[in-house]
Amino acid sequence: MLFRPTEAVRSVSEITPEMLKKMGIKGLILDVDNTLAPHNDPIPADGAAEWISRMKAAGIKLVIVSNNKPPRVAPFAEKLGVEFTANGAKPLPVGFTNAVKILKLPRRKICAVGDQIFTDILGANLFGIKSIFVKPIELEKSLFFRIKRMAEKPFLPKFRTR
Repeated sequence: MLFRPTEAVRSVSEITPEMLKKMGIKGLILDVDNTLAPHNDPIPADGAAEWISRMKAAGIKLVIVSNNKPPRVAPFAEKLGVEFTANGAKPLPVGFTNAVKILKLPRRKICAVGDQIFTDILGANLFGIKSIFVKPIELEKSLFFRIKRMAEKPFLPKFRTR
């Protein structure tokens, strides 16, 4: 189903190199807002930078794809030492296509990680790659996001047991 992720975790820190190896994954397409940091926060969430370092040390290639604009995404990606694509237009294939070029991996070896069913997960499924849904770090307060989160509820996955 288009709205169903391959896996679901409570935070990126639950994604391990061993988990990715079992999935056949060598590269991750990462969302920013509410996946690696609270919405519009310039500082990575607790543990996110260390998790990025662990992924890199394990040989996992990383790229950020965000629907946000370059002034938001560029400094954040730079802090983490990760390449990025801003204005990703998820769920459309634009950002995913750019990410594949950066990662230089076949689609079957790539997985998208994000907190939104209608952008990250739908986009990954339409693009033909695996996906990992991450529980949002915090819920946004704007009316647009509150409506979007309500609409996602019927599609929310069950989380992996620890």
